[in-house]
Amino acid sequence: MNRSTGRSPMGYWFLILMTALVIYGIYVYNNSDTLFSQESTRMAFEKSLEAGDVAAVRIVQEKEIPSGYVVYSLKDEGSHLFYVSDVNEVQSYLAELDVDYSLSDVQRDSYFMTTLLPVLLIIVALIVLFMMMNSMLISAGGGGQANNKVMNFGRSRARRMTEKDKKVTFGDVAGLAEEKEDLWEIVDFLKDPVKYNSLGARIPKGVLLEGPPGTGKTLLAKAVAGEAGVAFFSISGSDFVEMFVGVGASRVRDLFAEAKASAPCIVFIDEIDAVARRRGTGMGGGHDEREQTLNQMLVEMDGFGVNEGIIVMAATNRVDILDPAILRPGRFDRRVLVGRPDVKGRQEILNVHAKNKPLGDDVDLERIARTTAGYTGADLENLLNESAIAAAKAGRKFIRESDVESAFVKVSIGAEKHSKVISEEEKRITAYHESGHAILFQLLPLMESVHTISIIPTGGGAAGYTMPLPEKDRMFMTKGKLLQHIMVCLGGRIAEELIFEDITTGASQDIKDATNAARTMVTQYGMSSELGLINYGSDDEEVFIGRDLAHTRSYSEQTAALIDAEVKRIVGECYEKAKEIIKAHEEVLHKSAALLLEKEKITTKEFEALFE
Repeated sequence: MNRSTGRSPMGYWFLILMTALVIYGIYVYNNSDTLFSQESTRMAFEKSLEAGDVAAVRIVQEKEIPSGYVVYSLKDEGSHLFYVSDVNEVQSYLAELDVDYSLSDVQRDSYFMTTLLPVLLIIVALIVLFMMMNSMLISAGGGGQANNKVMNFGRSRARRMTEKDKKVTFGDVAGLAEEKEDLWEIVDFLKDPVKYNSLGARIPKGVLLEGPPGTGKTLLAKAVAGEAGVAFFSISGSDFVEMFVGVGASRVRDLFAEAKASAPCIVFIDEIDAVARRRGTGMGGGHDEREQTLNQMLVEMDGFGVNEGIIVMAATNRVDILDPAILRPGRFDRRVLVGRPDVKGRQEILNVHAKNKPLGDDVDLERIARTTAGYTGADLENLLNESAIAAAKAGRKFIRESDVESAFVKVSIGAEKHSKVISEEEKRITAYHESGHAILFQLLPLMESVHTISIIPTGGGAAGYTMPLPEKDRMFMTKGKLLQHIMVCLGGRIAEELIFEDITTGASQDIKDATNAARTMVTQYGMSSELGLINYGSDDEEVFIGRDLAHTRSYSEQTAALIDAEVKRIVGECYEKAKEIIKAHEEVLHKSAALLLEKEKITTKEFEALFE
């Protein structure tokens, strides 16, 4: 919807009304000046004349009428007036006393100005106020609905998929073979329900797509609708909840009523965690608007109502906070995990997004897929898009490998800031810091080889970076790899201490990463011989205010002290081992720092040559 930047029509109506009222007020003021005088009598007027207190006299007479008003002002007071039946007689009296006076003729007010105009202004004011209130109510109720009624905010905001949107099929979804296989059963049931009903099978009432952001959950739901060829309603979880009590539940009822009329159909709720969070976790008890909406959704999905032919699909990346009632069989019968793609899936996704992008001969999508472990489909799409932008800025008609490399750095770490002014001393410290990380990456057997080392500041606030090159996907981490990861994190600080005999704040994030890794090893992975195979939880776990307001640790103070001691021991031992390695290769450390100061960025081959 386009938002107008000018004055609204209601504003113009209001401005016109106020202008009319001001004009009418000026008219009344200019034609009713006698009303601002104090009433008096002729006797008081004559006494004032005899006393010499009258400063000015004015006779106001309407045309062709002998009567009128005598307005006189005193020297020490305001003006006074009195009515006379014969103005000529007063004029003769003033002439005998030789008193100067003035005459003014007043036209009789017209019927339009005195009666009809005020009535019309009142009617216009009422119409304007009614239109303004009507507009406010319609906009509060989501004024884009078809019927556009005043009390419209209880209607569902679900959008029905058009025929154009239904062109998305499973062929447009790459890298999710198992997920598509799970969802194909839903499509087959919608196409041929008799095959399943004859065996007593019932169609799943709900399918929950869970997984990290950007893995293609919404795209999968659209593909199911495109393959099945049925009606598809899509809505966001946040569209249900409003500030008005009962609106969310009303929208749920309206959504399912509309879906029943179009059955068989699919109802897709994106980000369902916005409305289906665990109940009883708020400070206001269980009667807030969100919980009423959730209760109505539970009833509609599997309650007393019958929703034959309606399949509810939902997507979330926070399944841990959903209410258990909505996860049970009969509501969400099937949960499909949409995870990060493996190397084969990443290559398929890259092939899909590279269809409309001209690639140079040096661009190897298979190599990009191998070096982007952990990337989601959205990340890969963004990587190729940034590569295309870089090629366009350079004035080329195709994408080169260098464009992909720069986009890889930009997406992973942040855009490089070549124009930022850095002192030579800080550059030298950064060069040794990053060289310390790189040496450990290169020499520790379980760590990835170095891809790029740079002392160019990035948009993320880093003074430089050392980027490893992951060659394969990992489903889990070993204790040895975690310990070596901690050693790599501490490499920059160790290099600073050895060369400058001083330390900087540049290693703050490295220390934080090393500490978190060590604490996770002790409290969650059972990798400490002192504490054993016990999960002590994490200090940064989310707690629900209300349910866990008085949350306390499930272990004693002595255990907490032991955890801290173990974390310190692990980090300390890794520090000593890493320091010995860097000391043994101090010559490489100096060579790497010198090369970085000369070129600002070095590649894998250049760094490996330093060890020869």
